[in-house]
Amino acid sequence: METYNLANLTRKIYKSHLQFFTIKILRDILLIKKEVTLYTIIRKLLKANVILKIERNKYILNDNEIADFSLANFLYQPSYVSFESALNFYGILSQFPYEIASITTKKSVKKEFQGKIFTYAQIKKNLFFGYQKTENYLIAYPEKALLDQLYFNSKGLKTLNLDEYDFTSLQTSRLKEFLKKYPRTRQFKKDLELLKNYLSL
Repeated sequence: METYNLANLTRKIYKSHLQFFTIKILRDILLIKKEVTLYTIIRKLLKANVILKIERNKYILNDNEIADFSLANFLYQPSYVSFESALNFYGILSQFPYEIASITTKKSVKKEFQGKIFTYAQIKKNLFFGYQKTENYLIAYPEKALLDQLYFNSKGLKTLNLDEYDFTSLQTSRLKEFLKKYPRTRQFKKDLELLKNYLSL
């Protein structure tokens, strides 16, 4: 079996400037074709605390500077950060949420890593839009995060207290444009009427 120097392999990982790894990404970076050898090397990298295992086939660099939102994107794909997490990020909601909440087109799940909770709420594909790349993660525009909150509240899956929100930074034109794609169920229209007390829609 070909021998590999762990220090050299570690340098390759750091030179990649990546923070998140799948088995395939590690194989490509380390240039190890044999699966048995690759898994042996991964075990050594884990033991040396170079990388940490999140779950099956997912690893991260052992680095305290990894952003929670970036990790949220990586943990479950496709997804973008939304709801209270995004609203707090934009300063619309001052209360800091205890979980990192995201939207996905896959089934709803909850994950936990290093004491932090990551939740993913399923949405229809036609409503999976209205997000942007900020730094190295995907996050809803503030207007989309608000509408996601409104929509899931209308389904009884989220809570909504509009008195706690600061709407001054919202773009009404963008909100109206995004709003066109949402189904007007009875409860959603009811929640929308409440929002109209705060915004001119």
